[in-house]
Amino acid sequence: MQAVTQAQQDECTGVEAVTPPRLTPTQMQVLRCVHSGLLNKQIAYELGMAEATVKVHMTAVMRKLNVRNRTQAAIVAGQWGWSHG
Repeated sequence: MQAVTQAQQDECTGVEAVTPPRLTPTQMQVLRCVHSGLLNKQIAYELGMAEATVKVHMTAVMRKLNVRNRTQAAIVAGQWGWSHG
């Protein structure tokens, strides 16, 4: 008896394999800070960047994750296991 691969099982059940979007290392750092509950100003201080730069990264993260706000982004980070460094 041959083992069924996950891809074959997904194909049979109609479940599509979902791959997480690729984030840059800085976007991941910002997302982890958001998941921790930090404000943009606090993230900027923690990561040594301007608050405007944090906003640019958050906009890119939200676009890549297809979410509308930072709360949804934090939830997705937890679901993908990205909340831990």
